[in-house]
Amino acid sequence: MVDPLRDPDDPELLDPYQSRSLAILVEGARLASGAVRYGKVGRVGSAAVVINRENPLPSGNFGCALDGSSVEVASTLLQLEQTFADVGRAEAVVYASPTTVDEIEGIADDFGWYAVEELLTVVHRGRASVSAEVRRAVDADLPGIVELLSDELVGNRARLARWLGHRLDDPRCLLLVVDDGDRIGGFVSGFAERGVGLVEQCVVRPARRRRGVGRSLVVTAAAALRSAGAGLIAAQVDEGPGERFGEACGFVAAYPVTAYVRRVDELLD
Repeated sequence: MVDPLRDPDDPELLDPYQSRSLAILVEGARLASGAVRYGKVGRVGSAAVVINRENPLPSGNFGCALDGSSVEVASTLLQLEQTFADVGRAEAVVYASPTTVDEIEGIADDFGWYAVEELLTVVHRGRASVSAEVRRAVDADLPGIVELLSDELVGNRARLARWLGHRLDDPRCLLLVVDDGDRIGGFVSGFAERGVGLVEQCVVRPARRRRGVGRSLVVTAAAALRSAGAGLIAAQVDEGPGERFGEACGFVAAYPVTAYVRRVDELLD
């Protein structure tokens, strides 16, 4: 029997109508999360965009939901290049999902944008439980979290610490940690607003991996987001290993997302 909510061409994914409705909700939450605390959400051409100079990570500076005619989308890509250059970003980033025009791959290729990452949006369908080893982060944990993020990403530590501090002070944001002796063994971040919860980042110290620490962090984050009123909990994972980890944490596949990037260094002031 065919599941009416699944895509008959790929039964692991939601059908196009369901996936578009879901993507609208998830992208709205991602935009709001990216704007904490000094960012702005708006429109550039036919795209929804968040810009946050304080956020050194791509999660606070991206476009999505490019819809309209081919001419409108092409014009938007050109505008986005300048928009990201104006705020000092070396790259412009766009996430293409079911809210984006079907022809985005060809249009992006014509204008020098490159698909750099294939992601999958997953939604939580499992049991959300609390792990005793997971606790809420406090100010004293920020240097340890910055250390973990700096291991994973190249960025300015002072900016990372300031950005994390902004999130720690915002009641919509979630930051949980696991201790590893006198240092942080791993952390997970999340966000909840208007009934939509996001599990955004989970980083575990290499020595603590493959011991269930990541799963404990994620399922506890899901429980905390539900307690904060989220009826829908979503995340974005890499295809393959990320998808398998998501499944182990109670998530199921919903729709694919492609990240497109355009270098804009030559436009920087």
